Amino acid sequence: MNISKFILNNILGWKVRNTFPDVPKCIIVVAPHTSNWDFIIGKLAYSSIGRTANFLIKKEWFVFPFNLFFKSIGGIPVERSRNNSMTGALAAEFEKQERLQLAITPEGTRKPVKEWKKGFYFIALKANVPILLIGLDYGKREASIIDLFYPTGDYAADIVKIRSYYKDIQAKHPEKFIP
Repeated sequence: MNISKFILNNILGWKVRNTFPDVPKCIIVVAPHTSNWDFIIGKLAYSSIGRTANFLIKKEWFVFPFNLFFKSIGGIPVERSRNNSMTGALAAEFEKQERLQLAITPEGTRKPVKEWKKGFYFIALKANVPILLIGLDYGKREASIIDLFYPTGDYAADIVKIRSYYKDIQAKHPEKFIP
């Protein structure tokens, strides 16, 4: 048993439900995102099944000594205040890498939002990679690998389908999640 699985199962009382074949390149959508615990649970869950993923984090966290820690666990700094094309840059990064699994929280914040950010979808579409849907259900204490979704290019229809997968998942703070 790896250390992540031990911590997740035996200390935190969580389990991972379902698995999909390990695809070398994908966007990982992790929802709901209502607490800082979501990062810890998500990282432990994915690691417990022997997989590693990169994630986006505010550039402000990439100062010494935190930058060493976040880089070592897959953090990619993001400058959120500038108008730069993260979608294009990240899609290009997928072309360069043999393996890249990028975890993104589609709400973009821990606060309640009616509309999810569109970036995860358009990065996947532009990079021609699937979207691995993962739900963190605090009611069941399960990290569920829900589906491997291939974007069609019809954002309006696809986002309705993607969000429907999360309708029965209980967030840590349910009042902050609008499926």
